[in-house]
Amino acid sequence: MKEMTISKQLSEATAKLTAAGIESARLDAEVLLAYVLNTRRLALYVHIAKNITEAQIARYENLIKRRINHVPVAYLVGSKEFMGMNFAVTPDVLIPRPDTEVLAQGVIEHLHEYTGDLKLADIGTGSGAICISILKYIEHITAAAVDISKNALDIAQFNAEKFNVADRINFYEGNLLEPLKGQKFHVIVSNPPYIPTGEFKNLQPEISEEPHIALDGGADGLDFYKKIIDTAPDYLTDNGFLVFEVGQNQADSVSKLIEASGKFSSIQVWKDLANIERVVAAWKK
Repeated sequence: MKEMTISKQLSEATAKLTAAGIESARLDAEVLLAYVLNTRRLALYVHIAKNITEAQIARYENLIKRRINHVPVAYLVGSKEFMGMNFAVTPDVLIPRPDTEVLAQGVIEHLHEYTGDLKLADIGTGSGAICISILKYIEHITAAAVDISKNALDIAQFNAEKFNVADRINFYEGNLLEPLKGQKFHVIVSNPPYIPTGEFKNLQPEISEEPHIALDGGADGLDFYKKIIDTAPDYLTDNGFLVFEVGQNQADSVSKLIEASGKFSSIQVWKDLANIERVVAAWKK
């Protein structure tokens, strides 16, 4: 009879994931087993000698097989933590990353300097993680969340309801700023597709599982920055600001695009925890 202890299952799953070249093998094994058992990772070690059921083992082994095939853990468990909140995610949305918290935190800090009722636009909202996080920390702000994907907007709306901010967000299906014509915002944020098309063949296999439309930034990775920079001033209030997440080594190029437009001043670059230039912000002239 197959041994059914938590200890044995973790060991076997870790060995399989390691053999498949999964760098975070032990962590992934723990996260997936905790998900199957509906418990916390720490509880696995509190009850390390406990037996689990055959049904739970079958479900766990299926998840491990899918992880070996490079399905991201966030998609397997249906959620990802961002800014201390657990956001629902599916393969229809980009998985929120810790680097993006630099954008959300920076916007929150700068919005504290503004008074009165504020408006934010989130272009390419995906799961809604950026927009929703900002609304949770700034009470006097409403938002417009735009995405070209109806399925992504469904996930964003689910998360907005989960975190009790749905009454402060309007959702728009469409391309970039086009659905927001006639509106003005104090801040426009975007984590647009920024991977150069030619680099996809060199990416980790897990990234290929994420929506291509949320990743492909054109030949130089800058297509969406150019489009947003060109139109954003028409949607910003006086002293409003535009904030982008950028890919590694793109901050200088995006800053130059903003400067060349002649419509912005006070261009800032914010670094992430790895000291990588991760965010570019600029204020409307």
